[in-house]
Amino acid sequence: MTIFKEKVEEEFLTTAEAKELLSDVEQERALDEDREMRYELARAIEHVNRFATLDAEESRELVEDLLELEKVDEQTAHKIADILPKDRDELRAVYAQERYTLSGDELDDILNVVAKYD
Repeated sequence: MTIFKEKVEEEFLTTAEAKELLSDVEQERALDEDREMRYELARAIEHVNRFATLDAEESRELVEDLLELEKVDEQTAHKIADILPKDRDELRAVYAQERYTLSGDELDDILNVVAKYD
């Protein structure tokens, strides 16, 4: 017997946006002394604190700017906003599993948008 789960809704978040949400949860848990923080939650908070370089508002702006470019979809824009690639090789790694490759000019366009926020 197989149990299938239906995907009801999907929303992409950058690491900075997740950090903002998790900090609210962390504060809420800190106020209630009787509630322990689960291991998974503690690890998630530690991860976003370590790897979020932009604040949530800046990361949203970066994603919006990236979505204006032709070859950037929503999921890829969020990956780029999390990684903040500095050169073509790092950016190519983001596009490694896509069925298409980007030209040098397209890569440079994306890197120029990222450079504004770095």
